[in-house]
This record gives sequence, structure tokens and C-alpha cells, in this order.
Amino acid sequence: MKTETIKIDPQYPDLNQIAYCAKAIRKGGLVIFPTETVYGIAADFSNPQAMKRLRDVKRRNEEKPFSILISQIALISNYTYMTDPKLFKLIDACWPGPLTVVVSSKEEGKTIGVRMPDHPIALRLVQDAQCTIAAPSANMEGKEPPTTCAEALRDLNGLVDIAIDGGPARIGTSSSVIDMTKGAPEVLRGGAITQQDAERIINKKTVLFICTGNSCRSVMAEYLLKSVLHGREDVEVLSAGTSVFLQSAASSETISVLAEEGINAAGHLARPMNTILLKKADLIIVMTRGHRNQVLERVPEVEKRVYLLKEFIDRVPGGEENIDVPDPIGKPRYLYKECLKEIKEAIHKIQGLV
Repeated sequence: MKTETIKIDPQYPDLNQIAYCAKAIRKGGLVIFPTETVYGIAADFSNPQAMKRLRDVKRRNEEKPFSILISQIALISNYTYMTDPKLFKLIDACWPGPLTVVVSSKEEGKTIGVRMPDHPIALRLVQDAQCTIAAPSANMEGKEPPTTCAEALRDLNGLVDIAIDGGPARIGTSSSVIDMTKGAPEVLRGGAITQQDAERIINKKTVLFICTGNSCRSVMAEYLLKSVLHGREDVEVLSAGTSVFLQSAASSETISVLAEEGINAAGHLARPMNTILLKKADLIIVMTRGHRNQVLERVPEVEKRVYLLKEFIDRVPGGEENIDVPDPIGKPRYLYKECLKEIKEAIHKIQGLV
């Protein structure tokens, strides 16, 4: 049989054509497709017949495993129980992109390679396939990975069902493969992301402040800590909200009271709290006990990294009953200033920890 070739513009992809190719994968077919690195072959990882056919087409021995692709960063948790912040720092910084991480598999004693490609056709194909996608490069073992559809079809025409021609691969070399199962990153295959890049990313300490709307309390804390750290590149300071639905700016009062400290927060946009942010953070600082509960409901394994902001204040008036930082939103300006004062007191101790 001759492989069916479908041209798809990566800038304006025809979603119906991608859905057609995804359906072929679900039915056990093999599909050549573009990524930003090289062209790959997609097969249903859970279909034994499809995987045998893929191995035969690749001429790959039984011992060499296949990596998989995902379309969203958080989906990595479908394949591994790993909770090491280093892993989540690395994928948050590099995905979507030319990085395959090797992680401990949920299948005991095994590892699995996972990547989120930075290509609109690849991402949509993986999403529409509605199954786990195995995706090695579209070449026979020992040959150079192809960077165009035509190169892939030189050896594979007639051996796969469909080939998507999405133009030349932007990067043109295979993804970096980094083993994260041993605590420290180990580059197994070089590429765009080097050992030095990986170590720089994972060694950066991440501090995450959490409030409700990410428009006042956590914003004050984020910008105050950034200010006292004076641009240190080894620390990443972030903030997020448990109930953020729109990318809104910080409240005008927050911007105003920070401006009095010589701090410009006018460009701040609210960020929703998510699983990846929580898993990558070394230190999670919340404003209230309610926020702490919401964090732990989302990601229980970060329990030892979550603290209330007032735990960093030496003497809290009223003790345990006054441990929450009240929300000043919609209240008089003097309450914003009182809130800022409390946060500022805590920030000096937090600074010493990073």
C-alpha cells in the first residue's frame, strides 16, 4: 500500500484533517507527523498490535522502550508518581519544547520517557487521539531522524498509514533526553537543552505566595520579596490565587501602597493556582488556613512545604486565632497599609531562607 499524505499548514491547521489522522491512530494505524524537533511516528501505546507494527517498522529491538507524548504539562502525573520539585521545575521551564524527561513509571520497576512537543499539529494530534501516544522519530534504527515529511517517506512510504506534511521541522535535531529518576538530572541524549541548562533550572529556588484572587495579599508578598532579593537569579518568586478565573490586574490600592515603597506592580496579572506551580515550589506561603486546606486538597504531597505567612512573624497579636492575614479587598486603604506592614515583617525572615 502507498502511504496517504496530507498537507497541513502548521500556522492555520485544518482541525478536521488532524481529527481524521487521530482516528486512524485510535484504530491501530501509524501516522507520521511533524514536531518542532524532527518528524515522528505516532501509534497507540496501549494497542499491542499497533506497538508491534511500530517496532517492526522502526526495526527496533524489544529492549529499547518508546517515549510518549502528552498535550498538557499536568498530564505527566498520569504516568508517574514522582513529586520531586526538580522534575516540575524542569518541565515547567522547558515544556512545550525539545525535552524528553525519563521518569519512574507507575508500572513498578520501570521508567518512561515523556515529552510535550512545541508544535500545533503535534499537540492537536495527541489531544484528539484520546489515547497514549508512542512517538519515536520517523526513521529506521541507525538512520538520521527526518526533518521533513519527504525524508520520512523515503524509507517508510507504504509502511505507515498516513503522513502529515507540516513543512520542515523548526529545530531539526532530536529532543534532549534527561533522566530525572536519580535526583539529579542526567543527560542521556544531547540536544537543545544541555546539562548546564537543566542544572541551572532545577537549582533555582522557587517561592510561591498564595491568596484568593492574586490581586492584593500575595501580590504584595511577591513584589516585596523580589524587591529585597535585588534581582537574584537563583530564586524565582511567584504568586497565584485559589479563585482566579481572569487575568486581571492587581487592585489599584495594592499598586498604590507598593508604589509608596518604590515598587512597581502595575504590570501584574493574576495567575490561577495550579498543580504544576504547587509541585515545583520549594516554599509555598499562604495567607490563611483556608488557603492551606485548598492547596493540600489539590496536591497533598506538598504538605511539608506549605506555611502560613504569619508563621514568619515573631509575635502574632492574638496568637493562633489571629494567624490568618485578612483580605483587604474592597476595604479602606488603611487596611491595605496594615496588610502590607504585616507582610513586610514576614518577608525579612523569608528572605533569610532563600
